[in-house]
Amino acid sequence: MDVTIIFSIISVLGGLGLFLIGMKQMGEGLELAAGNKLRVMLQKITSNKFIAMLVGVLVTGVIQSSSATDAMVVGFVNAGLMDLNQCIGILFGSKIGTTVTSLILSFDIKAYVPLCTFAGAVIITFAKKNNYRYYGQILAGFGILFMGMSMMSANFGFLKNSEMFKDIVSSMSSPVLGLLVGMVFTGIIQSSSASVGILMSLAAAGLVSLDNCIYIIFGMNVGACVPVFLSSAGANRESKQVALSNFLISLFAAILISVLVMVLSPTAFAVPSLLNGIPFLRGNVPAQISAVHILFNVLLTIVFLPLSGAIIKLTKLILPDVDEEKEKMETVYLDTRILTTPPMAVLSVENECKRLGELARKNYTYAMQAFFEGDARLIEKVEKNEKVIDFLTHEITRYIVKINGLDIVDSDRKTMGVMYSAIQDMERIGDHAENIVEHAKEMMANKVKFSDDAIQELHDLDGMVAKLLDEGLTLFNEQNVDFDIAKSVIETESSLDSHVKIYKFNHINRMNSGICSAENGTIFLDMLTILERVGDHANNVAFSIPRNKLGSIVKRG
Repeated sequence: MDVTIIFSIISVLGGLGLFLIGMKQMGEGLELAAGNKLRVMLQKITSNKFIAMLVGVLVTGVIQSSSATDAMVVGFVNAGLMDLNQCIGILFGSKIGTTVTSLILSFDIKAYVPLCTFAGAVIITFAKKNNYRYYGQILAGFGILFMGMSMMSANFGFLKNSEMFKDIVSSMSSPVLGLLVGMVFTGIIQSSSASVGILMSLAAAGLVSLDNCIYIIFGMNVGACVPVFLSSAGANRESKQVALSNFLISLFAAILISVLVMVLSPTAFAVPSLLNGIPFLRGNVPAQISAVHILFNVLLTIVFLPLSGAIIKLTKLILPDVDEEKEKMETVYLDTRILTTPPMAVLSVENECKRLGELARKNYTYAMQAFFEGDARLIEKVEKNEKVIDFLTHEITRYIVKINGLDIVDSDRKTMGVMYSAIQDMERIGDHAENIVEHAKEMMANKVKFSDDAIQELHDLDGMVAKLLDEGLTLFNEQNVDFDIAKSVIETESSLDSHVKIYKFNHINRMNSGICSAENGTIFLDMLTILERVGDHANNVAFSIPRNKLGSIVKRG
């Protein structure tokens, strides 16, 4: 083989590497720059499939990858953040959003690209704030992306004299073969944007025409579903249904539009003829490839979005729902797939912490009922739940450590610190619930009885602690300050401390009077300490809120 050809192949591979790195860097920079806005956008998803579709367009336009958006959606569904009906619209929107990359690549701005790379490198090197670095990453990624594409186009020339390559390109005009090549190639690269970009590079080098590659473009959109299938492996049933729905949408669209193109090809309405009739597309094959990519996904959405209900039904016919009983000893919202989207990973931690808080609250209630009623079944339930609480605390901590290892915005890092602090208090509430049932078992075994006054005092304290837990979790779950609730928490916690002191004094008097025994006294006094500590932890949970939001309490106080 000629040395020149070898160097050309090496240069093409180098250009491909730059192209893929640039795309990744630009997408990550855009995603990080969007930060919480991306999370808020996805949180507002409703069952309205048209709104969900628009959100899908915007999110994919930001991160520049439909595969990443679709894989993200699989993670959200697996984590219980949305269901199939909510995310079907996003799947359609992601297909339109991914065409932004090919649209950008269709412009001839090669002369200015090195400036983007230089400006991005300067910002990344000298900027002190993360947000500025993200903008630098976007610019640098954008520049590297174009440089890689230009490098590929400039070195594809050796293929012009290859008869074998010409025969292969000619055979791509076959709908079946074109679709298969597009599907397989994109399935390997796992990005339709990257595949279309490479095809545009070949066109820029004069190696392919639109006639040669129109069906390949359709197949590339189907091949882009491969990463979603890989992402759904090991996920729950509904996540697999999302991956299947995504594939069915692209497959049906590829078949339908391919048939339409074949029918129109002998007529004046043939796609190449129509595109050449548009002034700014005439003779510009890379721009025509981008246009076909865009038209395919827009037409796909127009035709199939109104039929999304039927697609969901077909999906569930192929992959029926099953009753998936979740094992207790597992997280519900944490999913490693979501770590590729840090803002949503932060949200999943918040949701898992809410779940942990509710479980700790529930366990405290069971423990006090077991104490007052001597119910052995409730004691068993508390002990089982305590193991789950310990497990969740450990898993949430591990997940927070993983998130903190990512490049996240400062506000999310502060939120992770708040969540870590809160779960320690929640875990301690669970421990105290276990301490309460230990006393309940002791009372049942030794048939210990308290006086009516002692029981009433414990009921009073239990009411205060329950109120603290309820209001504390309300503040924590909202992650914002309601002044009236915050004031109530502070006052209730202070009242709890005062009553504990009074009730200790009362019980010592009862023991001195012979109304209560020493054994009763030990359990009672220990219960007062436990309830006081649960109240302290509930108070800590209540104010496990970022400092900038707590400032309103200080101002109003």
